[in-house]
Amino acid sequence: MSSENSKSARLDLEEAALFFHKYPTPGKLEIQATKPLGNQRDLALAYSPGVAAPCLAIRDDPATAADYTGRANLVAVISNGSAVLGLGNIGPLASKPVMEGKAVLFKKFAGIDVFDIEIDAPQIDRMVETVAALEPTFGGINLEDIKAPECFEVEERLKARMGIPVFHDDQHGTAIIVAAAILNGLEFAGKNVADVKIVTSGAGAAALACLNLLVSLGAKVENIWVTDRFGVAYKGRVDEMDRWKDPYVKDTEARTLADVIAGADVFLGLSAAGVLKPELLQHMAPKPLVLALANPTPEIMPEVARAARPDAMICTGRSDFPNQVNNVLCFPYIFRGALDCGASAINEEMKMAAVRAIAALAREEPSDVAARAYSGETPIFGPDFLIPSPFDPRLILRIAPAVARAACETGVATRPIADFPAYIDRLNRFVFRSGLVMKPVFSAAKTSPAKRVIYADGEDERVLRAAQVVIDEEIATPILIGRPNVVEVRLKRYGLRIRPGTDFELINPEDDPRYRDYVDLLTELGGRRGITPEAARTMVRTEATVIAALAVRRNEADAMICGLEGRFARHLRHVSLLIGARPDVTDRDLSALSMLISSRGVVFFTDTYVTVDPTAEEIAEMTMLAAEEIRRFGIEPKAALLSFSNFGSRESPSALKMRQAAEILRDRAPDLECDGEMHADSALSEALRQRINPHSRLKGEANLLVFPNLDAANIALTTVKQMMDALHVGPILLGTDRPAHILTPSVTSRGIVNMTALAVVEAAQRKAEG
Repeated sequence: MSSENSKSARLDLEEAALFFHKYPTPGKLEIQATKPLGNQRDLALAYSPGVAAPCLAIRDDPATAADYTGRANLVAVISNGSAVLGLGNIGPLASKPVMEGKAVLFKKFAGIDVFDIEIDAPQIDRMVETVAALEPTFGGINLEDIKAPECFEVEERLKARMGIPVFHDDQHGTAIIVAAAILNGLEFAGKNVADVKIVTSGAGAAALACLNLLVSLGAKVENIWVTDRFGVAYKGRVDEMDRWKDPYVKDTEARTLADVIAGADVFLGLSAAGVLKPELLQHMAPKPLVLALANPTPEIMPEVARAARPDAMICTGRSDFPNQVNNVLCFPYIFRGALDCGASAINEEMKMAAVRAIAALAREEPSDVAARAYSGETPIFGPDFLIPSPFDPRLILRIAPAVARAACETGVATRPIADFPAYIDRLNRFVFRSGLVMKPVFSAAKTSPAKRVIYADGEDERVLRAAQVVIDEEIATPILIGRPNVVEVRLKRYGLRIRPGTDFELINPEDDPRYRDYVDLLTELGGRRGITPEAARTMVRTEATVIAALAVRRNEADAMICGLEGRFARHLRHVSLLIGARPDVTDRDLSALSMLISSRGVVFFTDTYVTVDPTAEEIAEMTMLAAEEIRRFGIEPKAALLSFSNFGSRESPSALKMRQAAEILRDRAPDLECDGEMHADSALSEALRQRINPHSRLKGEANLLVFPNLDAANIALTTVKQMMDALHVGPILLGTDRPAHILTPSVTSRGIVNMTALAVVEAAQRKAEG
């Protein structure tokens, strides 16, 4: 990408980020009530006079605050804005978008509620007093973006004063991920942490926290060499020295990184771009581990490091390279475990437990679901897989229990967990409730060899905007169908920088050299379906969906997207004729799956757009196809076949049909967790379902809702979408021989991007399966 295009892309991103934060509601957070206020009695219970009862109970026993309030699941993300995200000291108010973002990560990854608190407290004393006074409100404190060395003093004093966990994530979150990567890198290299030489570039909060944790894990202080912009931390140095660096000071004549890098097994960079030169890397020990964590440009780029040392193992802070050191790998789950056992602190043992859990997960043989979350490929422990992906669904299931267990064993848990298997089972709900379900799909799309996606509605503003995003994000290679003069005018009108012939292919329906070939193929495929040669000529000139489907059929594109204009049924006829069904399904078994992503989590609906009144056989078939698609997201499907009858409570043709479909599924898909017929509330509440049918095959909360007919499915989908303000991904057309998706006129540009990523991953998996 040229420097001009790179600048334009950055400006586009900045504009999009401003729009994202402003609309439809400013900011990224809101407060929602967890109790209904539907009548006067509800009000009396929630406030006066009923609220007096929990108030007095907490006065008599403060521990009951965890039972009667949200404190046990509430964390404060606190900053004074003195060291924000590489932006520096921008002040507390300007730091608020970052703190809101951190709050969103807590909620999305671990279900933890957060108040972000930005305080005007540049002095240590004022910050300590302000934060300490908040203890009655919160179950934990996450300090964020506070400059060093003040951050050390603030955390140290708060930990001494407060009876709840205080955790400076910039220090300890980074340290935990780094330590896990180092343990695994050393294991792969056949080295012991007690014997290796470690050299740092950077001696700020994160670097020192990394070293302190490594020492706790067995590294020797005498083997650790610290350097920063003033050189080696040597005895007698006065520039930027403090008591936190003192343990690593050396009595040495060495003054620069070049003086100490020879024989180093580990390079830890938390400094600036380009610090580690290739010639320095040459002097490191065999199988060196390089953690180049400066962002956005590392101390050495991975390709440069590998050219200099092919045996090097490399970690960065970037998502576009393997081994990303990302704090989100740990901080939500560490707090999850600490809150759930009522920990009064996050101690060294809890941090070491998190390190070992993360390291062990990278070495663990992944389950089928986890493998699908890793772009459809099974990750193998080695140089390019030393730490798990931040989006591995198993992280919460490994880290939170390990942290909680360490808290119990070290005596800081005020509510020790008695039944860990039951606790882990409860944590499973977060695996399926993350609104970040699309992230693994996007990661897979970026690495997929099947990139060509053809868009029938290439003149539409939403498609043009989506095309620019998928090009910038390297998700797909777009092929647009549209008249060149119209596309050019609209690109200029919308201020888009992409250009046909350079950034994407443009098919002109009025003048395409493949016109005769397309007509011949359409006549061949549709000749016995009422399509005459004359009709075929007209359709190839006027029906963009037909052109797109023919391009996919001729292997000129890997997937197609259509449906932004016109009726769904018309597009479906073209797709059914020209793409057809997979060999293992019939044309009648095509169906559509819709995914809704809301603050409550992710749920799938089927069949939402195709079959008006499916038979029991068709319902069973569409359920199996839907389950197959859901697994692409790294989610294990839990299907509920819905009815107005609840486990035989009513007899009607519709209820009997759903009951029969459930029996067919038990026979044809015995490994699919599925049951029916049942009410929707039974599907979504295990407690309610257990009261009605304790022997149900479905456990937990259903994430795939299967409806008896199109009326029920489409009405439920559109109602829930509007009421929950949910993001709709789909409809996802199931059962086609090649990826083909028919969207709806209400789809947004964002929705097109989502479906593009999904189509790319689907195409890649089809090719891999042969």
